[in-house]
Amino acid sequence: MHFQQPSSSGSPIPQTTSKTLTPTSPKSSSLPFGHPPSLPSISGPTYLTAQTLIQQLSFTLSDKIFAYSPSTFDLSLLLPLWQHAGEKNGWGYTTDIQSLETRVGAGASALGYIFSRDFEVAKRHIPQTIVASSGSLGCLRRAVDQWSCLYGVANPLVAHVAAVDYSAAGKKGLVTDYVEAMGMAEEIGLGLVGSKSPFEVQHMGLFATLLAKVLPTLHLYDGVSVGRETCRIVDVLDQKGLFRQFERIGKEMEGVEGRHLDGEGRVVRLLKAFNEELGTDYGLFEYQGHAQPENVLVVFGTVEASLSAQVANALAKTGEKVGVVNVRVYRPFVEELFLEALPDSVQNVAVLGQVKDKTAVADTHEHSRLYTDVLAALSFSGSKQTVMDVKYAREQVWTPRNITAVFRQVGQKSSAVIEALEAADEEAEVDILDDSVQQYTFWSSDESASARVPVVLGQLLSGDSSTNVSVRTGHDNLVQSGIVRTDIRSSNKSIEAAYSVDAADVAVVTEEKILGEFEILDSVKAGGVLVVKLPGVKDEDLEKKLPIHIRKGLVAKKIQLYVLDPTASAKVAQEPELETYLTQLAFLGVAREDVLTAGQQKLAAINGITNVLEELTADLDKALRQIAVPEEWAITEEEAETAPLPVDLSVNSFTAFEKIEPEPPTLLKKWTVAAKGLAFREAYGTQTSLRPDLGIKTHVVKVQERRRLTPLTYDRNIFHIEFDLGDSGLKYAIGEALGIHAENDKLEVEEFIKWYGLDPEEIVEVPTRDDPNILENRTVYQSLLQNVDIFGRPPKRFYEALADFADDPKEKQNLLTLSTPDGATEFKRRAEVDTVTYADILLEFPSAHPSFHDIVRIVAPMKRREYSIASSQHVTPTSVALQKIYIQDRMRETMREIREAYFREGGSFYLCGPTWPVPDVTEVLMEAWVVEERSKGGEGEGRKVKKGEERRAVEALKEEGRFVLEVY
Repeated sequence: MHFQQPSSSGSPIPQTTSKTLTPTSPKSSSLPFGHPPSLPSISGPTYLTAQTLIQQLSFTLSDKIFAYSPSTFDLSLLLPLWQHAGEKNGWGYTTDIQSLETRVGAGASALGYIFSRDFEVAKRHIPQTIVASSGSLGCLRRAVDQWSCLYGVANPLVAHVAAVDYSAAGKKGLVTDYVEAMGMAEEIGLGLVGSKSPFEVQHMGLFATLLAKVLPTLHLYDGVSVGRETCRIVDVLDQKGLFRQFERIGKEMEGVEGRHLDGEGRVVRLLKAFNEELGTDYGLFEYQGHAQPENVLVVFGTVEASLSAQVANALAKTGEKVGVVNVRVYRPFVEELFLEALPDSVQNVAVLGQVKDKTAVADTHEHSRLYTDVLAALSFSGSKQTVMDVKYAREQVWTPRNITAVFRQVGQKSSAVIEALEAADEEAEVDILDDSVQQYTFWSSDESASARVPVVLGQLLSGDSSTNVSVRTGHDNLVQSGIVRTDIRSSNKSIEAAYSVDAADVAVVTEEKILGEFEILDSVKAGGVLVVKLPGVKDEDLEKKLPIHIRKGLVAKKIQLYVLDPTASAKVAQEPELETYLTQLAFLGVAREDVLTAGQQKLAAINGITNVLEELTADLDKALRQIAVPEEWAITEEEAETAPLPVDLSVNSFTAFEKIEPEPPTLLKKWTVAAKGLAFREAYGTQTSLRPDLGIKTHVVKVQERRRLTPLTYDRNIFHIEFDLGDSGLKYAIGEALGIHAENDKLEVEEFIKWYGLDPEEIVEVPTRDDPNILENRTVYQSLLQNVDIFGRPPKRFYEALADFADDPKEKQNLLTLSTPDGATEFKRRAEVDTVTYADILLEFPSAHPSFHDIVRIVAPMKRREYSIASSQHVTPTSVALQKIYIQDRMRETMREIREAYFREGGSFYLCGPTWPVPDVTEVLMEAWVVEERSKGGEGEGRKVKKGEERRAVEALKEEGRFVLEVY
């Protein structure tokens, strides 16, 4: 095992840069505190991430690195920076970096390089390195297989693999994937080494590179969280030390004894030499737990090994006879040493093995690869222990609570181990962290400046040489357009906690909307503190702002509540961009008052500001206030049952979602621009075509008939419309839809142009929405008539965008309010009752007067409306007929039949076609369900339907496959 110092000693090495990396420094959660360190600065006790150490190791020991990293994973972010800076590897020259795409045939360039005619044979002993995610292994498999077959005449090959991949199942998004690497290692015959924590990733990476001299080797480590966590690592080898150890251990293995051993023997000998040189005590298999265990868990994987060891030791202290065997080297699997690692007292062996998905978990005929190896080793040895296969899917997120549940279910010899994970309660959890550990958690919108607050605070706390700090960040881009959670742990001892904070001393929520999306208080300890940023909210309005589950939780867990109101700070009112610094100070005021007073100079230096923090600190008394939590908040009226909220976010990205799509520039030009294009067609590449901006073929047809089908007294207008196709060449089939490109009313366009002060004949050049490389020249009049939906219904984002152009402060505030939840009622009235248009809003707020090219940018383009065809071209070859009736209206006309067939007879509902009718159709189905349920009551009164029941009922119908959407 690894000798990580139990307490902090000495100050962290400063992040000095010997050479300029790049003009702009990237920020990424794969980097320590988001900043790129220089290669020479990586040494001794300092704050790093595992992914940074992987890159330092690879750059130092490799001739060439082949990086297969998705752009947002940032697995190789530092490598080209160091190459650009001219840094040298251990061999005395700059390592060559090739950043490549993951696709079929990946790895071929590496094979081509080492077997090319001009390859320097003198470099044949120097390792070639692959840096990749487990999601890339499938594409690399063929090349690695060929490399393995030719290994006797090839360079050593090591692949440092971050165990992370995308998953289409559920909402998890990103999953920790060991399955692909374990299968590839077994089937091709590769070495496979796992890292248990960031503290040992450099050592295991070095060991894997040395093992690559024997056979191609994969070095596997968690790529979702642990690999990206910033933490203090004490015994980091610098470049010289790393290369020196590589040379020394490598030479010892080249001796007579090392050359004549078989594969397994050479691995055992290598690890012995490795431990002797570094003064460590690593094993191929490592046992921890009770001295005489009866139940033992066998694990492979970063989080699995770390948590199970901590939980086993904690349970053993209470007398529970449990233990864990961590498989550090999965391939080659040395059975004799595995059996030696198992204590003689063991009666039950449970193998915690990963499989691909929940389907594989449920399949009784499928076993994990680790279980197969363990079962074979025990069976051939004649052992009589009971062996259980505890399978789990890649989506499984491990915590101390559910690891504890696994141990206890194994002790009961229960086959329903995984089922018990979902039901694991707080009583099942053991305390695996030292009492000195302080824990903080931050929840923010990823587009907020506050998202960087905890990273800055973590960097501030790390400046104390007597403290160890860890910082980890996760993104969930599927909730509220992007939520980011950052956890900070601080202690005077080394921290190993491979899971999200579940007992925070302080939780900070910087957006009101987040409170309704997660069980925030579930990760706050009893008696802890919750800080919520609520700009402008008064005490009497606070109860309305806090969801019921938050109010009840505050009372139940006796959590202190603080409200941060940035509008109460005079300094922030003058300079709104200072709000992020106020948030930092508010946290320190609640959690670390000692740092608030003593650390302002360091905080200012980290933020790159001066003469601001003192003034903001003076405003804290007004901006940050503690709220007395009334006991009445624990008592609420009975409400409809709702689905439980998630406790933690689902990490589905490593970066914030890019929400702002670059808008194509819209330029006003003189008429001569279009004239030149028309006069000199060949020179300007001008083409005459009908709607070239559209990706589908378009035709011009004439209205042949427009006949009203409903009486004038009828409240719905239904028409029969028929078009004469003439010689347009338009072909259609029954069931298809006809897209109609309408024009705005000419008189209204002319009135708007006159009122807004536009020149109708001015030429506007607009890159098309479908293809920005295609430019379309129109006059302002033509654009408003056919392109710009100026008389359409504006969404909330239009009000927000228009506010940027308002000169009048009152108009600006009104526009912004309409785009927020506070203006929801007024916005709904405008949209549904007054049916205001973009033009109406521009008229209402005259101080907001964007130029025409800005109007084109913020106003939606006109889109075609699609209507179902009600004719057959076999019958009427030169015409097409439409009947304009909305499906939801026809459904309401047949509500009784829907209730009978759908709910009483158990029928199914299929909706095919465009997406736009889905909300309206769903609304009708909910109405029908409510009517049906109310009819089930006794005589004289119907069953009461609680608010929200109808929506859950329709969702249940979807789950049952009785409400099927096939829309596009």
